Amino acid sequence: MKHLLFSEHQKMAELIHTNYRLLFVLPRFGIRLGFGEKSVGDICRTHDLSTSLFLLVCHIYTFDDFLPSPDQLDSFTAEELTCYLHRSHTDYLDNQIPEIRQQVLALAAGCEARNGRILERFFDDYSREVISHFNYEDTVVFPYIHNLSEGRLSDEGYSIGQFEENHSNIEEKLGDLKNILIKYLPDSLPEASRNRLLLNLFLLEDDLSKHSLIEDRILVPLVEQLEEKTR
Repeated sequence: MKHLLFSEHQKMAELIHTNYRLLFVLPRFGIRLGFGEKSVGDICRTHDLSTSLFLLVCHIYTFDDFLPSPDQLDSFTAEELTCYLHRSHTDYLDNQIPEIRQQVLALAAGCEARNGRILERFFDDYSREVISHFNYEDTVVFPYIHNLSEGRLSDEGYSIGQFEENHSNIEEKLGDLKNILIKYLPDSLPEASRNRLLLNLFLLEDDLSKHSLIEDRILVPLVEQLEEKTR
Protein backbone atom coordinates (compact mmCIF):
# COMPACT_ATOMS: atom_id res chain seq x y z
CA MET A 1 0.00 0.00 0.00
CA LYS A 2 2.89 2.40 0.67
CA HIS A 3 3.38 3.47 -2.91
CA LEU A 4 -0.24 4.65 -2.97
CA LEU A 5 -0.01 6.93 0.07
CA PHE A 6 -0.46 10.66 -0.29
CA SER A 7 2.40 13.08 0.34
CA GLU A 8 2.75 16.77 1.12
CA HIS A 9 4.28 17.33 -2.33
CA GLN A 10 1.17 16.21 -4.21
CA LYS A 11 -1.24 18.75 -5.57
CA MET A 12 -4.27 19.08 -3.30
CA ALA A 13 -6.57 18.65 -6.30
CA GLU A 14 -5.08 15.19 -6.93
CA LEU A 15 -6.30 14.02 -3.53
CA ILE A 16 -9.88 14.98 -4.34
CA HIS A 17 -9.73 13.24 -7.71
CA THR A 18 -8.38 10.13 -5.96
CA ASN A 19 -11.09 10.11 -3.29
CA TYR A 20 -14.10 12.42 -3.57
CA ARG A 21 -15.06 11.66 0.07
CA LEU A 22 -12.21 13.96 1.11
CA LEU A 23 -14.63 16.77 0.25
CA PHE A 24 -16.08 16.06 3.71
CA VAL A 25 -12.65 16.53 5.29
CA LEU A 26 -11.55 19.86 3.77
CA PRO A 27 -14.02 22.24 5.52
CA ARG A 28 -13.26 20.59 8.88
CA PHE A 29 -9.69 21.80 8.45
CA GLY A 30 -10.91 25.20 7.25
CA ILE A 31 -9.79 24.49 3.66
CA ARG A 32 -11.95 25.80 0.81
CA LEU A 33 -11.95 24.71 -2.80
CA GLY A 34 -10.21 26.91 -5.35
CA PHE A 35 -6.62 26.08 -4.37
CA GLY A 36 -5.40 25.86 -7.96
CA GLU A 37 -2.14 23.96 -8.44
CA LYS A 38 -0.95 24.29 -4.82
CA SER A 39 0.47 21.26 -3.05
CA VAL A 40 -0.84 19.69 0.15
CA GLY A 41 2.10 21.16 2.06
CA ASP A 42 1.48 24.64 0.64
CA ILE A 43 -2.20 24.56 1.63
CA CYS A 44 -1.47 23.27 5.13
CA ARG A 45 1.17 25.95 5.73
CA THR A 46 -1.20 28.65 4.48
CA HIS A 47 -3.84 27.52 6.97
CA ASP A 48 -1.34 26.86 9.78
CA LEU A 49 -2.28 23.19 9.86
CA SER A 50 -0.32 20.09 10.76
CA THR A 51 0.45 18.46 7.42
CA SER A 52 0.98 15.13 9.20
CA LEU A 53 -2.46 15.19 10.81
CA PHE A 54 -4.14 16.24 7.57
CA LEU A 55 -2.49 13.40 5.66
CA LEU A 56 -3.35 10.85 8.38
CA VAL A 57 -7.02 11.79 8.18
CA CYS A 58 -6.92 11.59 4.37
CA HIS A 59 -5.28 8.15 4.56
CA ILE A 60 -7.93 6.79 6.93
CA TYR A 61 -10.67 8.11 4.65
CA THR A 62 -9.04 6.46 1.65
CA PHE A 63 -7.43 3.18 2.82
CA ASP A 64 -9.58 0.91 4.98
CA ASP A 65 -6.61 -0.90 6.52
CA PHE A 66 -4.47 2.16 7.22
CA LEU A 67 -2.89 2.26 10.68
CA PRO A 68 -0.69 5.19 11.79
CA SER A 69 2.77 4.43 13.15
CA PRO A 70 3.90 5.66 16.60
CA ASP A 71 6.17 8.19 14.87
CA GLN A 72 3.23 9.61 12.97
CA LEU A 73 1.27 10.03 16.20
CA ASP A 74 4.13 12.09 17.61
CA SER A 75 4.04 14.56 14.71
CA PHE A 76 1.06 16.67 15.89
CA THR A 77 -0.67 17.58 19.15
CA ALA A 78 -3.79 16.17 20.76
CA GLU A 79 -5.23 19.69 20.73
CA GLU A 80 -4.92 19.84 16.93
CA LEU A 81 -6.74 16.53 16.63
CA THR A 82 -9.58 17.44 19.01
CA CYS A 83 -10.01 20.73 17.16
CA TYR A 84 -10.55 18.79 13.92
CA LEU A 85 -12.96 16.36 15.63
CA HIS A 86 -14.96 19.18 17.22
CA ARG A 87 -15.29 20.92 13.85
CA SER A 88 -16.48 17.59 12.43
CA HIS A 89 -19.22 17.45 15.07
CA THR A 90 -20.29 20.97 14.14
CA ASP A 91 -20.42 20.02 10.46
CA TYR A 92 -22.63 16.99 11.15
CA LEU A 93 -25.02 18.86 13.46
CA ASP A 94 -25.22 22.16 11.58
CA ASN A 95 -25.04 20.97 7.97
CA GLN A 96 -25.33 17.28 7.09
CA ILE A 97 -28.05 16.14 9.49
CA PRO A 98 -30.35 19.19 9.01
CA GLU A 99 -30.05 18.88 5.22
CA ILE A 100 -30.97 15.19 5.34
CA ARG A 101 -33.84 15.93 7.73
CA GLN A 102 -35.33 18.31 5.18
CA GLN A 103 -35.22 15.49 2.63
CA VAL A 104 -36.86 13.13 5.14
CA LEU A 105 -39.67 15.63 5.81
CA ALA A 106 -40.24 16.21 2.10
CA LEU A 107 -40.49 12.47 1.44
CA ALA A 108 -42.66 11.89 4.53
CA ALA A 109 -45.11 14.51 3.26
CA GLY A 110 -45.79 12.30 0.24
CA CYS A 111 -46.47 9.19 2.34
CA GLU A 112 -49.59 8.00 4.13
CA ALA A 113 -49.73 9.71 7.53
CA ARG A 114 -48.64 6.59 9.44
CA ASN A 115 -45.65 5.87 7.20
CA GLY A 116 -44.63 9.52 7.27
CA ARG A 117 -44.64 9.58 11.08
CA ILE A 118 -42.54 6.41 11.24
CA LEU A 119 -39.98 7.88 8.85
CA GLU A 120 -39.75 11.15 10.79
CA ARG A 121 -39.57 9.37 14.16
CA PHE A 122 -36.74 7.08 13.11
CA PHE A 123 -34.65 9.97 11.86
CA ASP A 124 -35.37 12.24 14.82
CA ASP A 125 -34.54 9.43 17.28
CA TYR A 126 -31.30 8.87 15.44
CA SER A 127 -30.50 12.59 15.45
CA ARG A 128 -30.96 12.76 19.23
CA GLU A 129 -28.57 9.83 19.65
CA VAL A 130 -25.95 11.55 17.49
CA ILE A 131 -26.31 14.78 19.48
CA SER A 132 -25.88 12.89 22.76
CA HIS A 133 -22.83 11.04 21.41
CA PHE A 134 -21.09 14.22 20.27
CA ASN A 135 -22.06 16.13 23.42
CA TYR A 136 -20.33 13.51 25.56
CA GLU A 137 -17.15 13.84 23.53
CA ASP A 138 -17.24 17.66 23.51
CA THR A 139 -17.98 18.05 27.24
CA VAL A 140 -16.18 15.06 28.80
CA VAL A 141 -13.57 13.52 26.50
CA PHE A 142 -12.08 16.63 24.88
CA PRO A 143 -11.75 18.63 28.14
CA TYR A 144 -10.06 15.59 29.67
CA ILE A 145 -7.59 15.52 26.77
CA HIS A 146 -7.00 19.27 27.11
CA ASN A 147 -6.12 18.87 30.80
CA LEU A 148 -3.92 15.89 29.98
CA SER A 149 -2.06 17.96 27.38
CA GLU A 150 -1.21 20.39 30.17
CA GLY A 151 0.03 17.59 32.42
CA ARG A 152 -3.08 17.16 34.58
CA LEU A 153 -4.67 13.74 35.14
CA SER A 154 -8.37 13.47 35.97
CA ASP A 155 -9.20 13.66 39.67
CA GLU A 156 -12.05 11.23 39.09
CA GLY A 157 -9.85 8.50 37.66
CA TYR A 158 -11.19 8.92 34.14
CA SER A 159 -9.09 7.50 31.30
CA ILE A 160 -9.36 7.21 27.54
CA GLY A 161 -9.91 3.47 28.07
CA GLN A 162 -13.39 4.25 29.41
CA PHE A 163 -14.17 6.18 26.24
CA GLU A 164 -12.90 3.29 24.11
CA GLU A 165 -15.00 0.71 25.99
CA ASN A 166 -18.20 2.70 25.50
CA HIS A 167 -17.45 4.09 22.05
CA SER A 168 -20.53 3.25 19.99
CA ASN A 169 -20.58 3.31 16.21
CA ILE A 170 -23.47 5.71 15.64
CA GLU A 171 -23.47 5.09 11.91
CA GLU A 172 -24.77 1.53 12.42
CA LYS A 173 -28.19 2.79 13.57
CA LEU A 174 -28.85 4.23 10.11
CA GLY A 175 -29.52 0.70 8.87
CA ASP A 176 -33.13 0.67 10.08
CA LEU A 177 -33.92 3.92 8.32
CA LYS A 178 -32.32 2.74 5.09
CA ASN A 179 -34.34 -0.50 5.25
CA ILE A 180 -37.57 1.44 5.66
CA LEU A 181 -36.76 3.39 2.51
CA ILE A 182 -35.59 0.36 0.54
CA LYS A 183 -38.11 -2.29 1.65
CA TYR A 184 -41.25 -0.90 3.20
CA LEU A 185 -42.39 2.44 1.80
CA PRO A 186 -44.83 2.20 -1.15
CA ASP A 187 -43.43 2.29 -4.63
CA SER A 188 -45.72 5.22 -5.45
CA LEU A 189 -43.28 7.62 -3.78
CA PRO A 190 -41.12 9.73 -6.12
CA GLU A 191 -38.23 7.46 -7.02
CA ALA A 192 -35.72 10.25 -7.56
CA SER A 193 -36.41 11.78 -4.11
CA ARG A 194 -36.17 8.42 -2.37
CA ASN A 195 -32.94 7.50 -4.16
CA ARG A 196 -31.40 10.90 -3.39
CA LEU A 197 -32.20 10.52 0.31
CA LEU A 198 -30.84 6.98 0.34
CA LEU A 199 -27.63 8.08 -1.34
CA ASN A 200 -27.12 10.81 1.25
CA LEU A 201 -27.76 8.35 4.08
CA PHE A 202 -25.15 5.97 2.66
CA LEU A 203 -22.68 8.86 2.37
CA LEU A 204 -23.41 9.97 5.95
CA GLU A 205 -23.02 6.41 7.21
CA ASP A 206 -19.66 6.05 5.48
CA ASP A 207 -18.48 9.46 6.69
CA LEU A 208 -19.43 8.68 10.30
CA SER A 209 -17.64 5.34 10.01
CA LYS A 210 -14.43 7.14 9.02
CA HIS A 211 -14.94 9.60 11.87
CA SER A 212 -15.11 6.67 14.30
CA LEU A 213 -11.97 5.15 12.79
CA ILE A 214 -10.09 8.43 13.31
CA GLU A 215 -11.05 8.31 16.99
CA ASP A 216 -10.15 4.63 17.34
CA ARG A 217 -6.91 4.66 15.33
CA ILE A 218 -5.54 8.14 16.06
CA LEU A 219 -7.24 9.69 19.11
CA VAL A 220 -7.18 6.70 21.47
CA PRO A 221 -3.52 5.65 20.93
CA LEU A 222 -2.40 9.29 21.00
CA VAL A 223 -4.12 9.92 24.33
CA GLU A 224 -2.82 6.63 25.74
CA GLN A 225 0.69 7.92 25.01
CA LEU A 226 -0.15 11.17 26.80
CA GLU A 227 -1.51 9.30 29.80
CA GLU A 228 1.65 7.23 30.01
CA LYS A 229 3.86 10.33 29.89
CA THR A 230 1.79 12.17 32.48
CA ARG A 231 1.85 9.27 34.92
